[in-house]
Parts: sequence; structure tokens; C-alpha cells
Amino acid sequence: MKKVAILLENFIEEVEFIYPYYRLKEEGWKVEIIAPEIKEYKGKNGLKFKPDKSIEETKAENYDALFIPGGYAPDRWRRNKKIIEFVRKMYQANKPIAAICHGPWLLISAGIVKNKKVTGFFSIAEDLKNAGAIYTNKPFEKDGNILTATDPKSMPLLLKEFIKTIKDLK
Repeated sequence: MKKVAILLENFIEEVEFIYPYYRLKEEGWKVEIIAPEIKEYKGKNGLKFKPDKSIEETKAENYDALFIPGGYAPDRWRRNKKIIEFVRKMYQANKPIAAICHGPWLLISAGIVKNKKVTGFFSIAEDLKNAGAIYTNKPFEKDGNILTATDPKSMPLLLKEFIKTIKDLK
């Protein structure tokens, strides 16, 4: 059974968290919610969520893939060295990483976008370019094990390819 991590933090864009969470579960995979600590988190619109594990008890080698939602949460994850290291280790192990909206900010902090084709919410385009990424401004982009998308409207494209990429893992 595949095991996918999805990140959680305050001010997450709920639809970019809920839709992938349940869509990945529909595949029959174990989906674990990972957050900086075990406590209740509130989304941008006030929905409340609890993680399964804290980043302290999480190891990249225990997961097949990672999903990074957007909203204002990525700005908070960028301040957490353990979350940044988790993303970097997932990338170094060539595991699929999907990031949507502001999620690619975390990819910048992990130092994994240089010379990669990526997309994201238009307001982070300059940040991505400054980090050495090739910003495409397409609704969806895939470069190696990094999959990125711009906003909730692009989630069907992102999740379709993310699921296919996970299924193709050996």
C-alpha cells in the first residue's frame, strides 16, 4: 500500500487540503497529515483539522509521496527547518512532490527548484524565478518528481498526474 504525506498548518487553503486528502484515500492509499506539532489547526475559512503526526516523528523514508497545499500555510512551513529538511529528503529520494498555489514557496526554501519548470500562484512568480526556477505560468507543470499547479481550478490536472506518478513507482 502506498503511503502519502500531506502537510497541515494554520491558514491552509482548505480545498487544496481536503480534495487531495480524500482523492488519495480513494486510491486505497494511507494518507497521513503531517504538521509542525500535534494540535488543532484552522484553515483560511475557519475549518479545523488535526494532524496524524508531528514533523518530529516523521521520516521521509516512510512515505512514497508528498502533497503540499497552498494558502498562507506555506509561509509558515518555510520557517520550520524540520519541514524544509523533510521536503528536501523526499526530493533527494526521487519521491513525487506536488505543490499548489503558494506551496512552491516551500520548494524554494528546500532548495529544489533551480533549473526546474514550475508554476504556482502568480504572486510568487518572481520568488520562483529568483530561486532559479523556470516559471511557466501554466495551470499545471511537471518536471521530474516535482509537480506544481496554480490554484484550485488546476487541481484535477495536478491530482491526475500525481496519482499516475505514484502508481508508476516501483
